[in-house]
Amino acid sequence: MSVTATQSPTDWANAFTEATNADPEIQAHGKYFTCSYLLDMTDHSFVVRMVSGKITELAVDPGPLDMGYQFIVRASAETWREFGTEMPAPMYHGIWAATFQRDMKLEGDVLVLMQNLRTFTRQIELLRVVGVPV
Repeated sequence: MSVTATQSPTDWANAFTEATNADPEIQAHGKYFTCSYLLDMTDHSFVVRMVSGKITELAVDPGPLDMGYQFIVRASAETWREFGTEMPAPMYHGIWAATFQRDMKLEGDVLVLMQNLRTFTRQIELLRVVGVPV
């Protein structure tokens, strides 16, 4: 899989699901990674439902009551685009750097995020492979 410059949100959702579910690191560490979270990319949003380290559902641009989630990761489309490059610039390489130095925000039940931090971090790293839809 390689990063594509422009892809539809649905194509991205399929690629992200495939990459996550096939990733050996996520499968090794994600046995208890069961939750739902929202990625807010300004132009599009996605609710990712994880069960035992696998994406079982990924909703594209859901309505406010369509799916519940435990936490949200919000950032501008520009920040997400930087995350999706093969070699991100400084302060776009991880969620903590982007939260402290850029416009990324972590909201909701951050305990769930922290309990699954390694696996979630690996998912964000997969954006360097599948790109972002914004």
